[in-house]
Amino acid sequence: MPTPRKPEFSATRWSLILDARGGDDAVALQALEELCQRYWYPLYAYVRRQGRDPEESADLTQSFFEKLIEKEWLRAVSPEKGRFRTFLLTALGHFLSNDWNRSRRIKRGGGRTPLALDALEAEERYRLEPAETVTPETLYERRWAMTVLEGAFLALEAECGASGKRALFEALRPHLSGDPDAAMFADLAPPLGMNEGSLKVAAHRMRRRYGELVRAEIGRTVDDRPEAIDAELGHLQEVLRG
Repeated sequence: MPTPRKPEFSATRWSLILDARGGDDAVALQALEELCQRYWYPLYAYVRRQGRDPEESADLTQSFFEKLIEKEWLRAVSPEKGRFRTFLLTALGHFLSNDWNRSRRIKRGGGRTPLALDALEAEERYRLEPAETVTPETLYERRWAMTVLEGAFLALEAECGASGKRALFEALRPHLSGDPDAAMFADLAPPLGMNEGSLKVAAHRMRRRYGELVRAEIGRTVDDRPEAIDAELGHLQEVLRG
């Protein structure tokens, strides 16, 4: 499972961004920064896979997000117009094809105050990427999919912690994404003070809730019609299988 980090922006953030694009509202600006945090690594990995070095990739990703806010590109976004991840990748492609990446790049530590994006962490994660040859677009899609799963995982972790089920969550977390081995219940039940039957029911409910949270995570950046979410969920599953 992904290493827990701070939870992603709340479900209301998408509408806040749409309502306050380009504005100075403090809540909207915070939402924009959290949005950038969310997509920082998938886009960084895309730039790196194009053959750019770590420093240049970090500068370009940083500069892209600054430009996204400064030029109010989000005014062109709405859930009805398509997937937000596709919009971001298209916008990044246009950005990279311009001279901004050479003549107007925002250097870390100079000029405008940069967003709090961790380039060192991004490069450490990139070094763990498979050595197989995949296109930048494929790598971006994979990292997007993992970001969705991570957001749902963190939300589930927070829910379990708030409801006093931290120990149960920690025991079941390695088994949320696959069918658990029947023998696993016999090993885990006694330390949790549960019988096997109760643990199986709890595991089923937790996995179901995890699936609901994955669906909710997807629904934050697409049209919230059920068929739109179903299509995006199907795409996520294809990406993970690939």
